[in-house]
Amino acid sequence: MRNLTDQLANYAAYHRDRRNIATHFIGIPMIVFAITVLLSRPAFEVAGILLNPAWIAVAASGVFYLMLSRAYGLVMTALFALSAWASGLVAAQSTATWLATGIGFFVVGWVLQFIGHYYEGRKPAFVDDLVGLLIGPLFVVAEVAFALGLSSGLKNEIEKRVGPTHGAVSRAQMT
Repeated sequence: MRNLTDQLANYAAYHRDRRNIATHFIGIPMIVFAITVLLSRPAFEVAGILLNPAWIAVAASGVFYLMLSRAYGLVMTALFALSAWASGLVAAQSTATWLATGIGFFVVGWVLQFIGHYYEGRKPAFVDDLVGLLIGPLFVVAEVAFALGLSSGLKNEIEKRVGPTHGAVSRAQMT
């Protein structure tokens, strides 16, 4: 299994245009939420705990992210758990509301992704590597961390491998 830097650098190579990245900030959370919404039915009990497929997906993805990075893994697991919790509220609504929300968010999220890749001029990363479907949400979280001035070593290593984003203003240009 590739490490965190390898995974993010591979994904970042498909995402250097700031407009593409911006669409991912909206589209990827929509897709994650849609998937957890759609996986929030049916519910079943295991050892007295009420579960659904969304919580199983949260646990499985959490293990994957924790294998890449303890810090990012904890953040990703918490965010996915929050999505699964909110999805449970949607799943408790009528079937029409549950399906409309899940399918609606999924379709709009993917439309945004493909608009972003139109600007990028490159196909989505998952076309070449299905792991990209799991790395996308991590990429968004890493981009937020970078914007907050966190994980600068990781950001520098990624940019060393794939170059800076287009339209990005460097610190040297700001002074």
